[in-house]
Amino acid sequence: MSKAQEIRADYNNETITVYQAYNEVIALPAIENNRFEAPFSFNRMTWVKPSYLWLMERSNWGTKSNQDYILGIKIKRDCWEKALAIGVLTSPDKLVYANGLEWEKQFKKAKIHIQWDPERNIRGAKLQERSIQVGVSRFLIEEYNNEWIEEIVDLTALTKKMNQLRKLGKYKEAKRLLPNERIYNLSTEIEQTIGVR
Repeated sequence: MSKAQEIRADYNNETITVYQAYNEVIALPAIENNRFEAPFSFNRMTWVKPSYLWLMERSNWGTKSNQDYILGIKIKRDCWEKALAIGVLTSPDKLVYANGLEWEKQFKKAKIHIQWDPERNIRGAKLQERSIQVGVSRFLIEEYNNEWIEEIVDLTALTKKMNQLRKLGKYKEAKRLLPNERIYNLSTEIEQTIGVR
């Protein structure tokens, strides 16, 4: 049975792909070196999303200012799951936290933020399921950059092609080019921590 919160992702035994959108100055060195470097900010939170279509909604298919390069970032699955295990939701879910004060206490010292937003389809419409985005705080960004990332793939051209097909009303053709995302299963313990139900 489908859950209200789902992690849909393109993954294999070793890595899971998360998506981010950047400008050329940040994206090109990252693609070349499989690592981020300045002017990428190591002093503030960076948000990663395993749902490609959610990032398409956020970046308007790579057409928003400073979001014209779409990156697929393959990170180690064990790092991903360790991050989720210490994640704190961005709102005080009553089924996860004893009370608002308990949530606030955890949120203030959280190294990983977890947020659930409506998943999207190829047309941009909201779905009932909610998709995860994960905020990696400045306390973990260096580790994320140096230890979690296996590869950074440039998906910009593919994204433009899909968006062109969408504009022509060719949604079936565009859909065939989407990343192969499927449900990413987690331990019951991690699911409870991040509010999956």
